[in-house]
Amino acid sequence: MFKSPLALVRVLGILEGVSFLLLLGIAMPLKYMAGLPQAVRVVGSAHGLLFVLFVLAVLHAAVQLRWPLMRVAGALLAAVVPFGPFILDGHLRREARPSAG
Repeated sequence: MFKSPLALVRVLGILEGVSFLLLLGIAMPLKYMAGLPQAVRVVGSAHGLLFVLFVLAVLHAAVQLRWPLMRVAGALLAAVVPFGPFILDGHLRREARPSAG
């Protein structure tokens, strides 16, 4: 399905990042300002699943691509910082691009 472990990390990172922003920007305000805790339950569950899948994908890529420990730590840190997965994706996209020369 995915061409490489890197592609899987990128896709799951984007999905996890979007779910995190939805949780912080929409679901939590709905819970606390509109009294709708169901929003956090639904979006939080999806985000939790995507977070776990992202961590597993990072660990898989780390083993397959022999990433150094600091790179693994940076990728995992990106998952807990708002907009972190999008910054990570930019770095991974540049790495995946074949070098011209």
